[in-house]
Amino acid sequence: MSYYDTFNKDVVPALQKELGIKNMMAVPRISKIKLNVGIGTLTKNTKDFSDVVANVAKIAGQQPVVTKAKLAISNFKLREGMPTGITVTLRGKNMYEFIYRLVNIVFPRVRDFRGLNPKSFDGNGNYSIGFKEALVFPEINPDNVLNVHGIQVTVTTTAKNDDEGRALLTQIGFPFKKENQQ
Repeated sequence: MSYYDTFNKDVVPALQKELGIKNMMAVPRISKIKLNVGIGTLTKNTKDFSDVVANVAKIAGQQPVVTKAKLAISNFKLREGMPTGITVTLRGKNMYEFIYRLVNIVFPRVRDFRGLNPKSFDGNGNYSIGFKEALVFPEINPDNVLNVHGIQVTVTTTAKNDDEGRALLTQIGFPFKKENQQ
């Protein structure tokens, strides 16, 4: 049984009851997950960032896209067409499997983890998490890492507001800090 089936069987009815929604199709869901890695500092030091692309591909389970600068900004020593980041968008079964690994494997591996910041919502129910090192993901072997890099995970939901988004992510298993805990 996949995590998608578990989501539909357990999380949707619980959310429907918690939020008081009559129609199960109106229950908030996760629409996509986006992984981003900025490589601005890597392009200044070395021109080879293929190991970072390979790491993101291992984490996501699909090939990422290298984003390039659209404008030239001389103050940042940035020319048009220079690589600036690596991004990948997860949808469907890959997305649900990534959520499962994130909640059950990655969060427990983060050093000094006391819970997620409940204020990292954007006002529309979407949530962003930043990791200083991508080594917390089990797919990456720390011995083979040439360039240590961070990674940003953005969870996009169909929730109408932050409260619905927080309820959805809490039901999935995201460990949020309590409001009074700093």
